[in-house]
Amino acid sequence: MTVLTGNKSTNMKNIFYIFVFLVTWASTAQTAMYHQASMQFHDGSEVGFHTSFINDAPFDQNLGAVGFYGSNFLNIDGSVTPVFYDFEIDNDHGVFLSTSTSVENNVTFTFGDIITNKTNPDITFTLLENANYIGESSLSKVDGYMEVLNKNSYDFPVGEENKLRPIIVNSENINLINKAAYFFENPNSPVSFSKIFDTSDADRQIDGISRAEFWSLEGSENSTVILSWDVDSNITSLTDVLENLLVIGFSKENQEWEILGNTAVSGDVETIGSITSGAFIPDDYEVITFGSLLVPQDRLTIPNFFLSPNGDGINDALVVEEMEDSADNELKIYNREGSLVFQQANYTNEFVGVANTNNFVIQKESGLPAGVYFYVINLYDLGYEFQGFLYLSQE
Repeated sequence: MTVLTGNKSTNMKNIFYIFVFLVTWASTAQTAMYHQASMQFHDGSEVGFHTSFINDAPFDQNLGAVGFYGSNFLNIDGSVTPVFYDFEIDNDHGVFLSTSTSVENNVTFTFGDIITNKTNPDITFTLLENANYIGESSLSKVDGYMEVLNKNSYDFPVGEENKLRPIIVNSENINLINKAAYFFENPNSPVSFSKIFDTSDADRQIDGISRAEFWSLEGSENSTVILSWDVDSNITSLTDVLENLLVIGFSKENQEWEILGNTAVSGDVETIGSITSGAFIPDDYEVITFGSLLVPQDRLTIPNFFLSPNGDGINDALVVEEMEDSADNELKIYNREGSLVFQQANYTNEFVGVANTNNFVIQKESGLPAGVYFYVINLYDLGYEFQGFLYLSQE
């Protein structure tokens, strides 16, 4: 088969229009261009497809530019994965991948989606190690599974329908493979999965879980992700407070939703915004989405405390159940004069009415006098601070 080459200033669509005409004219029964031999696009070649492409032979030593154009639904199929060098999509109905398709150098999203079957994550649109892309938008993106190789940071231009919902991945080390897809589906009844991700199965610190959307992400290295939302994400159904928003993931091991953190968040819960997770290994989770924190203040039924360390087993120690949910916490207690009398990081019920700071030398390691004290509780990992009063009795 002859490969067309030409000056790079020549319009790609016009060049291949003649080529496809010749193929279809020679065999009017053909509905796609078949590759069954040893076709190769050389450096400087510019080829435009206005028909589907079926690849049944090695096709991986290309240097030219290939585009998929027109207004008809196009398909890439075949028994062998084609590897393009430069790839452009400008097609009203998009290009559906029935076989995985790879790009070595550059992808240009002009119009139309690159689509894969979301029930089959083995078929992907793959960007090889040196490949990049430009032009992504709500009207041109990957609607399905996208894969990148040998990267430690990448912005996946994935989405669905007229939504560009990228997921940005930053890993500590290079991932041999990262794979991502976006689903505008309810995790309780996803159409793209044979299993459900029950929003009632969750860590007790999680208050709400998105029922509007989720992402699938694969990768073996410790990573953080940035997710964004829009009005259709319905973030207000989870929380009215931006800082209470979380990234959460459905654990493969525990089969429940777990907190993946909130290290940065911006935007508006009613319109658009973005959130950055804490570090996690993507391969440990089935899918990830938005959740909201069960605010500790909502569970404080006794805002102030009474302590009587007299050995009767009742209120002998200061017990703050909410601190059990925080792995990075601190308790500070001050007397009425403002002197710090007790301080404890990662508190586990140590305060029994005895000072432990040098700010209260006279009574250090001895019983504090009865009276009213002021406490400050910080749950650093959850981003919350509580203040209140403690009444200490020595009777």
